[in-house]
Amino acid sequence: MAWSKFLIYLLVMAGVTYLIRMIPLAAIRGKVRSVFLQSFLYYVPYAVLGAMTFPAVFSATGSFPTALAGTIAALVLGWMEKSLLTVAAVSCVVAFLTGLVF
Repeated sequence: MAWSKFLIYLLVMAGVTYLIRMIPLAAIRGKVRSVFLQSFLYYVPYAVLGAMTFPAVFSATGSFPTALAGTIAALVLGWMEKSLLTVAAVSCVVAFLTGLVF
């Protein structure tokens, strides 16, 4: 790739990223008083993270049974309000052990 094309791509990417982050700051001047909008904005990061990562969970191990076992373990431990490190470690171990069985 030519250096000039790379710089153009980099500038366009930086501009788009900057605009996405700055438009809400420029559009909303004061404190958001709407309870509905506050709750919506509070849950958006969790919804986006879930939408981005959850489909990839089932293709991460290369085997559906291992992915399903790890996902179920993570959901159960998350429901029990365990720490993120515990959930990640146990679900990885469960997926690994399931892979040894299958």
